[in-house]
Amino acid sequence: MMIHAMSASALSQMDQPAFVAALDGIFEHSPWVAGRAWPQRPFASREALLDSLVDTLRSAPRSDQLALIRAHPELAGKRAMHGALSAASIREQLGAGLLACMPEEFALIRDFNTAYKAKFGFPFVIAMSGLWRGDIIAAMARRLAHEPEVEFAEALAQIARIAALRLAERVAD
Repeated sequence: MMIHAMSASALSQMDQPAFVAALDGIFEHSPWVAGRAWPQRPFASREALLDSLVDTLRSAPRSDQLALIRAHPELAGKRAMHGALSAASIREQLGAGLLACMPEEFALIRDFNTAYKAKFGFPFVIAMSGLWRGDIIAAMARRLAHEPEVEFAEALAQIARIAALRLAERVAD
């Protein structure tokens, strides 16, 4: 679904505030990623833009990376149940069936969310495209066994995948 069919070339011509506004929501509540990638213009393609954004994320101080991970909502959590998610997060969680779980599935996800956050200090993040709630529950169980550094890297990799999916909705090839 194309929300705004912008080109990488058009984005490259924007001033920094317009560029950051155009990419709002690509990284959950973290406009700093686009702001720091902006000086790397021009972008020859959506792929080049994504590479720049992901490089910016990967080279950011750990504290900024952690803040970005923590900006993501818990899956099927209180914010989801009260409609307090970004439009992109609502679409993604609806698409994976997370907002229509059976009570026992909600309880299982809640328990995994609690254990995950206690172990790692941030919410479980996963790119949900193509996944159903059973896949996500299985991934939660599997990733809960990771060591903290492995899971930190996995969370960043999942955020990069989410950004790629969101960018594809907004920026033409």
